[in-house]
Amino acid sequence: MQFLVPSDPVALILFLAFTVVVLIQLLYLVTAYSGPGFRKLKHAASNPLPPVSVVICARNELKNLRQFLPLVLDQDYPEYQVVVVNDCSWDESGKFLEDLALTHARLKIVTLNEQEKYQHGKKFAVSIGIKGAAYEHLVFTDADCQPAGRNWLRAMAAGFGSEKTLVLGYGAYFRAPGFLNRWIRFETAWSALAFLSKAMRGKAYMGVGRNMAYTKTLFFKNKGFANHYHILSGDDDLFVNEVADSRNTAVVIDPEAFTYSTPKTSFAGWVRQKNRHISAGRLYKSSDKRFLLGWQITHFLFWTLLFTLFILKLNPEIAVTGLTLRFMTQMLITWQGFKRLGEADLIPLVPVFDVLALVLYPVLAVTSLFYRNQHWK
Repeated sequence: MQFLVPSDPVALILFLAFTVVVLIQLLYLVTAYSGPGFRKLKHAASNPLPPVSVVICARNELKNLRQFLPLVLDQDYPEYQVVVVNDCSWDESGKFLEDLALTHARLKIVTLNEQEKYQHGKKFAVSIGIKGAAYEHLVFTDADCQPAGRNWLRAMAAGFGSEKTLVLGYGAYFRAPGFLNRWIRFETAWSALAFLSKAMRGKAYMGVGRNMAYTKTLFFKNKGFANHYHILSGDDDLFVNEVADSRNTAVVIDPEAFTYSTPKTSFAGWVRQKNRHISAGRLYKSSDKRFLLGWQITHFLFWTLLFTLFILKLNPEIAVTGLTLRFMTQMLITWQGFKRLGEADLIPLVPVFDVLALVLYPVLAVTSLFYRNQHWK
């Protein structure tokens, strides 16, 4: 195949712009998304597992507590406790927890009551749970999360080491029928490829509260959530963005270390959830915001320039070559990464969701401008 550099100035600009965008996208895929699929992680299995406190914050989560909390209390782990912060619940969560504590000595209940003059968010509940925890090493999950099995806690705690005081895991969603479920799981797994890859390279920028761990010392050394306490969300990603570095952060990608929760069942609910994340993301470090924005912009430009080259019939050979290179690279990286994250069923949908993102992410960008988070969850 012979490539001809166009002589027309407009065609030449489009040609060069497309070439540059393709190269940037390939660089992103190879360096920023390939970690989970192509890099092996080793944790010192010989290290003794430290005593651990699992911290769960719950507000009106009776149904989820009944379903998932017994699984957290039944972990195969030498020494641990489960601290549940019952945050101003008005359902029967309190009674259920008290009854469960009668048969589970590991369970510690911290109850917060609503105050008219002081409205607090999830960060306050998390902080109280940390202060009430008996052990230095903390593992966090949500009330609506199911651990992958009895070795979940063992697998997550294996990430701790002499210098590793922050551990990032994968929080997956349950499979269910329907296109929305597949889209949410895809978007979650694709985001995980990015933040886990960056963490593996010593540049962690976020984590998910559904499945992460850190030490009390790290929390209090950072003065907790003081620098972003005014933002209701961000007890997970903003904290990681602030404290993570190349020495203190470990990544655990092990099927036994995953958690699973129920995704939103409506598009509007998913949009609200993403807007909450975006509102926190505005406080990321400038370098991390540039990284995330760079992918979105070049992704949009790739498809826009590709369609333009085809419509105007300008050098279709370079358009086909660029599309093929990007597609093959993306499929290879997604194939390896999604298999490791247990999301292999989504791999055939990569081309569909890649184009769908062209519409959905601009929608999120606009709706986030009008979003006001009134609740901690």
